Amino acid sequence: MNNKYSKVLTGVLIVVIIAVIALLSFLAYDVFHKHTIEEETSDAVSKFENKIRPTIEPTNVTGNSVEPNVNLNEILGNTTTEEPSGNGNAGGENSGPVKYKGYDVIGTIEIPKTKVKSPIIKQEDVSTDSLKVAICNLYGELNKTGDNAVLVGHNYRNGTFFSNNKKLQKGDKIYITDLSGNKVTYVITNKYETGTGDFDYATRKVDKDTREISLSTCTDDSKMRLIIWAKEQK
Repeated sequence: MNNKYSKVLTGVLIVVIIAVIALLSFLAYDVFHKHTIEEETSDAVSKFENKIRPTIEPTNVTGNSVEPNVNLNEILGNTTTEEPSGNGNAGGENSGPVKYKGYDVIGTIEIPKTKVKSPIIKQEDVSTDSLKVAICNLYGELNKTGDNAVLVGHNYRNGTFFSNNKKLQKGDKIYITDLSGNKVTYVITNKYETGTGDFDYATRKVDKDTREISLSTCTDDSKMRLIIWAKEQK
């Protein structure tokens, strides 16, 4: 009888050891993957800014937007379980548009509080695949007076992209650099959760003399959208 129990306990112990090893391996991979993504996006931001040679003062231009022909719910999906892809090469060549993972880069975003530094991919390339590698411009135009640019990003469990937007508060700063080299400082003015079918935050009226942005991502349970509004600091 004792020999039987001994075998059972040995078997249980082996299963526990295997489970612990698997968990530690998964956590180690998650940390390594996050570090890789952060290095790649940061490098892409540096290459973009070096190429466009930023100007000192932003240029005021107005622009009109149209509602995007994409399904945000479809491309964001269940953002808490999927991991970003590491395939492709970052950065662009010395001539032509700046590229990242094969997509055209139209700007960069930096959020010091959450240590986000990422290229921004143009509206025409917004898709399930492009959202796996960077922040995307879903609606509006970057740094345009009288416009509200909507930026979407995944909420991954490893902390990349917009995963930590829940930690942002009113008064926190966001920096957007565009293709013209204008680096505009935005200050968060509002933060809330809304249903996945709500798009009013994107089409809201913006004062013609200022610039605004909206950040959109899924909540941790993927049932709602976490929305952040930010207004140009003057």
